Formats: sequence, C-alpha cells, structure tokens
Amino acid sequence: MAALRAVRKHVEPVVFCAQMACSFFDTGLQMVVKQRSENVTSPSDPHEEQNAIANFYMVFTMLTDFIPILPAIILARIADKGYRKVPIIVPLVGYSLSRALLLLVIWLEWRIEVMYVAPVIYGLCGGFSSYWAGVMALVSVSTSEEERSLRIMRIELVYGIAGFMGSLASGHLFQLYTVGMKQGVLLASMSVMLYVVCLLYATCILKVSQVTLERRESTSSGIITHNGYDRTIIALLFVSGILYDVAVAGGVQILSIYVLKAPLEWSATEVGYGNAFGSLIFITSFLGMKFFTRFAVSDTSMIMIGMVSFTIGIYFMTFVTTTAMYFLARSVMLFALIPMPTIRSLLSKQVQGTSYGMTFICLQVSFTLVSVATSPTYTKIYESTLDTCPGFVFTLSSIISFLSIIPISVVGCRTAKQNYERIQGN
Repeated sequence: MAALRAVRKHVEPVVFCAQMACSFFDTGLQMVVKQRSENVTSPSDPHEEQNAIANFYMVFTMLTDFIPILPAIILARIADKGYRKVPIIVPLVGYSLSRALLLLVIWLEWRIEVMYVAPVIYGLCGGFSSYWAGVMALVSVSTSEEERSLRIMRIELVYGIAGFMGSLASGHLFQLYTVGMKQGVLLASMSVMLYVVCLLYATCILKVSQVTLERRESTSSGIITHNGYDRTIIALLFVSGILYDVAVAGGVQILSIYVLKAPLEWSATEVGYGNAFGSLIFITSFLGMKFFTRFAVSDTSMIMIGMVSFTIGIYFMTFVTTTAMYFLARSVMLFALIPMPTIRSLLSKQVQGTSYGMTFICLQVSFTLVSVATSPTYTKIYESTLDTCPGFVFTLSSIISFLSIIPISVVGCRTAKQNYERIQGN
C-alpha cells in the first residue's frame, strides 16, 4: 500500500504513456500524409510531393500552435488556484478525441485534410502548451530548488525513453495489417488506447501531495523580489528560450519532411528509427546533466553547452546526403535537450509557487506565438531553396541557435555578480 501511495504522487506514468502514444501518432500521420500526397501529385514533378507535404504540415503546425493559446491561459489560472491536475487532464481529453480522428481517416479513407480538425479539437482543450506547462508546474511545486533541475530533466528523460521506444516500434506497427485491417489502423488504435490509459490514470490515480498544497498555500504570488536584476533575468531567459525554440522547432519540422525525399527517401521503418534516434537525445541530455552537475557546472553553463551541441549538429545536417550522415549529425546533438528544462528550472527559482502555472504557460504561449510565424517562414524558405540548397534551413537554425546563447551568457554574468555581492555582504 505504501508503494501504491508513492506511485500516485508521480506524474511520470502519464508522461511515459502520453509520449508513447504521441510517437505512434506522429509516425502514423507522417506516413499517411506521404501516401496521400503520392496519390494526388504528378510523378513527373519530383518537388510537387514535397511541396504538398510541406504545405500540409505548415497549416497543421499553425493550427496546433495558435488555437491553444486562450484555453491554455484559462487552464493555467485554474491550476494556480490549486487545481493542479486540470491543465493535465483536459488536454488529455482533447488528445484522445483528436487521435481517434487519424484512425477514422485511415479506416474510412477520408481525405487527409480532415486531419486539420485534430489540432482544433486538442487546441480547444489546451493542447501541448497546457499539458506540458501543467506537468512542469506540478513537478516544480513538489520539489526543492536544489533538486528541481534534475527532477525536471528526469521528466524529460522519461519523455525521451517513451519517445524512443514508441518511435522504434511505430514503423513496424504501421506496416502490420490484415485483409480486414488497413495499414496503420493498428498503430492509430494503440495511440488512442494509450491516451485513454493516461486520462484514467491522471483522473483517478494521480494525486497532488499534501506537501505540495501546503507549500502552495504558504507562499504569496508574484516575483520573489522586485529588483531590476530579477526582472532582467526573467526577460533574458524568455528571449533565449524563444530563440532556441524557434531554431529547434523550425529545424526539426523541416527535418521530418527532408528525410522523405531523395536522396534519403525513408520508408516507415526508417522513419521510426530516425524518430527513435532523436528520442535518444533525451537520454544523453539527462546523463550529460547528471555528469555536469556532479562537477558543479552552473545551470547557465549547461544551457550553453546544450545550445552549442545543437548548433553544430543542425549545421552539419545541411550537408546530409545519406542515412549514415544523418545519424552522425544527430549524434552531435547529444546535449541539445539540456537547455529548455534548465531554463524552466531557472525561471521557477525567480517566482513564487503560486505563479508557476502562469509563468510556464506564458513561456509556452510565447513559443506558440512565435511559431505561428516560424512555421510558414521555414516552409516557404525550404520550398524556395529546394532546387538549389535544400539544407539551407538547417544553416538558418544553427544561426538562430547561436544567437540564443548571447542572452544566457548575460544571465550567467549577472548571476555570478549577484552571488559575489551576496558573499561579500555576508
């Protein structure tokens, strides 16, 4: 019974199952979009299929990013009033319903444009912005400042392991079918089933610990201190996080399209392996953070190491022409996921517990608003350089990623100065 009570306080099972389901959905959608694009485009034009896929994902991504903004803010306000599970449960309802739509598109052979309804459904339920901000807020209020960075990174590790396992299996599961079952039906069904399991766990089993509630009630809302340094640090963390998110999101979005065309031309199995390898970065980033923490490397230094890792790796992706080169470029990004959880941890140390939900949702909404412009911009640049230099967007991502290092370096200098003044004062 004690073990069961301990498990009820952990959000990791929700994160694991939800990301496994998401991996199934992503691979399934990617392959269905490719198949439908092949059916409606002319074989004589090699770029028409790429443009069709890119345009679909541009609209899909814009809907995914834009619609959840207002619902996510409302759910964050509810969470900061003490209902910490609400911004996790409501998005899971939306995910369960929207993922079932892919199953219907495959089973009933509906047009792929029907999938535009999916981001509308889970967007109105808060989407990933609300779900992930809710998870981060729940973790932050239940941990001390000293262990918060590692605890958040552990959540990211669980997220990555689930993505790795799901992606590894998804390519094979997509190709499993029988006479009475179309290709992809099994994969889409398992995705829906896992989301329902997550929803049941979050609703009926997950418990917000009494310690969390006491800690929340004993603090007042707002910024810890109101001096210029704290507000400047918060602003710099937001700027750095936004720039880095633009670089990563834009590059990865095009990467999922890039691997489907010549010279790579991946099959469903290879797409699954590629996604799985990308998820391995969660594991290497976690191990890297553990290693750097042991040697007392500062949070800002770890963030910069991760940003440099991604900058170099995505730049090499510009010149990828074989699958082996792709995996080599990906392996350079082994610390690329350290920055975002560490930035969230630094932000949580600047605000009181009752402001965690709104702080994280503001960060997530900032990502969303910027990505509304980022997605079509990256798509149009990719389409315009498809004949001359299709990997140019990866060079662009590397430049933006490098720029994101500048605000973090300023935060590091300011933090070091504050610590020095505090020591001198003591």
